[in-house]
Amino acid sequence: MILAATATNESLAQLSDLLIYSSMAVYTLAFFAHIAEWVFGSRSKVGRTAAALTSAPKAAPAAGVTVKVKQAGGTAVLDKPKVVTRSAAGTRDVPDGPGAAGGTVKGDLYGRIAISLTVLAFAIEAAGVVSRALSVQRAPWGNMYEFSTTFSTVAVGAYLGFLVAKKNVRWIGLPLVTTVLLDLGMAVTWLKTPSDQLVPALDSYWLWIHVSTAIFCGAVFYIGAVATLLYLFRDSYENKLATGGNPGSFARSVMERLPSAASLDKFSYRVNAAVFPLWTFTIIAGAIWAGDAWGRYWGWDAKEVWSFITWVGYAAYLHARATAGWKGRKAAYIALIAFACFLFNYYGVNIFVSSKHSYAGV
Repeated sequence: MILAATATNESLAQLSDLLIYSSMAVYTLAFFAHIAEWVFGSRSKVGRTAAALTSAPKAAPAAGVTVKVKQAGGTAVLDKPKVVTRSAAGTRDVPDGPGAAGGTVKGDLYGRIAISLTVLAFAIEAAGVVSRALSVQRAPWGNMYEFSTTFSTVAVGAYLGFLVAKKNVRWIGLPLVTTVLLDLGMAVTWLKTPSDQLVPALDSYWLWIHVSTAIFCGAVFYIGAVATLLYLFRDSYENKLATGGNPGSFARSVMERLPSAASLDKFSYRVNAAVFPLWTFTIIAGAIWAGDAWGRYWGWDAKEVWSFITWVGYAAYLHARATAGWKGRKAAYIALIAFACFLFNYYGVNIFVSSKHSYAGV
């Protein structure tokens, strides 16, 4: 199915550019608010992980256990013990940190301001993406500039979705906003492409299906990669405490506000596992589109090869997680390698490798 080309609406195209630049300004304010959240939050000494790892082990009753004591016919009930998370290796139990603000009033205030600004920036950027689509009456991801702006919008949307679902993901806010600013800065500086119609090979309804799923998968893979990277830092921190080490005050103030290594490891695994089937569908949809556009389903084009390499990387990660000897840090390294393959598939192949997918332009 080939869609009819329409003229470009320059007013909407200019509005889209203005909205993207405006969202960058608001994201910058959100970045500084996140910094303030961590700075003011770090003024409180949490020390929950250190206390959990250095205190003498005590037997804890199971949750909901009632202990009856024969004393004047009375009954004593033990309080429900504090729930902590077991690490991937099963060697330690530590509590989650309270989040970026660290429980301080001022830190939490700046955190709420940061989230509010992030929501505002997301709405402005999403309006910019929609304006770009309306300016040419097509999907707003026909080149690298449009892919980048849409990708960052979806990534922030996924983060806000986790917040709405009451998930403890405020710790993603600072790295997310930082990455979005870098992504948009690169888009408007080096990848900027005038709003225009598509080449015939891209002018298909498969553009809506294949590329949209690729963008969504990449955004969720990104969140999983952030969690995996922070897991490695947090796991090293917990290991240092468990072996009697003394981390610096900065490392302690930051690491104590993250979830435990076990929680980060579990979160990244669930995120990657949930989106992996959709990435599989993305590759299949791309093959079907290739059959319609080029008369063959698979031709070992560079984009096809690296999409498959990315699939193999995440498949290896999920397999490693299902194998007892490859949980924890080893599996985390595989996940980061898989995400690096995704990034190269997008930036490296599009910029440095000549392939059938090069027609999309920069």
